[in-house]
Amino acid sequence: MATAASNDVSKRPGLRANYRFPPGFQRNLLWFAFRRFRPANPILLFQHLADTYGDIAHYKIGWNHIVFLNHPDYIREVLVVQNDNFIKERTVQRTKMLLGEGMITSEGAQHRTQRQVAQPAFHRQRIPEYAGMIVGEAARLSDRWRDGEQRDIAIDMMQLTLNVVADTLFATDLHDEVKELADAINRIMGLYNFLVMLPAAEWLVHVQPPGLAAFVRARKRIDAVVYRMIVAHRQRGSQSGSLLDLMLAASPDESPASEQSLRDQVITIFLAGYETVANALSWTWYLLSQNPECERRFHQEIDRELSGRLPTFDDVPRLRYVEMVLTESMRLYPPAWAMGRYARADFRLGDFFLPAKTTVLMSQFVTHRDSRFFPDPLRFDPERFTPEAKSRRTRLTYFPFGAGARQCVGESFTWMEGVLLLATLGQKWKLKLVPGHRVEPEPLITLRPKYGMKMFVERRTPFDELRAGTRPHGGA
Repeated sequence: MATAASNDVSKRPGLRANYRFPPGFQRNLLWFAFRRFRPANPILLFQHLADTYGDIAHYKIGWNHIVFLNHPDYIREVLVVQNDNFIKERTVQRTKMLLGEGMITSEGAQHRTQRQVAQPAFHRQRIPEYAGMIVGEAARLSDRWRDGEQRDIAIDMMQLTLNVVADTLFATDLHDEVKELADAINRIMGLYNFLVMLPAAEWLVHVQPPGLAAFVRARKRIDAVVYRMIVAHRQRGSQSGSLLDLMLAASPDESPASEQSLRDQVITIFLAGYETVANALSWTWYLLSQNPECERRFHQEIDRELSGRLPTFDDVPRLRYVEMVLTESMRLYPPAWAMGRYARADFRLGDFFLPAKTTVLMSQFVTHRDSRFFPDPLRFDPERFTPEAKSRRTRLTYFPFGAGARQCVGESFTWMEGVLLLATLGQKWKLKLVPGHRVEPEPLITLRPKYGMKMFVERRTPFDELRAGTRPHGGA
């Protein structure tokens, strides 16, 4: 495929761009947005576009051109090959109201600098140091659970991963403030669709109409926790080599601009580091509860490899089925469920020539469920992710962490964290969905269970599934 630079005729004097758009809606999306698609659930729109128009589709919202991609070749072209021609699109920019200029929202040199500062904290030599902290947090949660009690596992996983991020990346004990922080973030998440759709929200936030007033209060609560953490860290003079140490070293002057930048980076890492993992874990417990044979194999591997002791970093490569379970869960319910880019200049995608300022969207949720790439796509099947199966799969048919220059900096940390948390909790407990509890994904900044995840926790005797391995069991 040709690059944007070699085909940007719109910049040649005397020539008018001859754009060629993909197939798509003949009418502006605003005409029937409230007739067919709920604005609060864009997944329905994306799935319709993929089902109706295939790999690439075009529509307009007002004057704005939107292109939706559902093929790895197109996705690679935008995220990797032509990456320099794209910045984050409007809905991501709108999250600056919470995140400021952090690693998710910043662009260009600022983003590269932030990534370079953070990179050492995620180096493969540092990752093993975090394992003990991760397992310790999970063991504390496991000890608090009681056999037969009903819990909202979505809340438990949120608080667990908040503590993990605070402990590992920020060398901070948040146990007394974790509920305050989680409640404030949940409040903002509940306002997400309102914030995205509200015209001129960045300006109206200073006027504070009812919805935005609630947002401002929640943001102030988050800021208070973050600034307390930064001040306490400075007073201790910590030199643990944590991510917060690296950020403080890069912001030594304590000027208002420097403090604001530090705040933005800390909040971004917190949100990216806890929210996505918490949702992945919640969906994993749900899927295991609905697939008994997979659940049996999951527990069987934990018992066989750990023999009743807590896991360590060295166990992660041996807990292959646990990792496959997590990987398949993120196929069906990817925490980062969609991505978007905004074109700086005219560009080509295959046979199509598109103007600058076009928004390009792609959805992990939709692509991961495409039967061309994953046969019987709605079936939960961890065997899709054996080493052999992964080696045969086309790249970017599965991309829960994105791709290219902006691929998640903490991906290796997340895989280790997810495996260790699942193994630690799964060693003692089975989780069963409360009968009648409604399970529905809600596409906010991340893909959350809309009604939480209410489950019974049932104590298991280690080795039960290992001893029962020769007896027949029902399928998923």
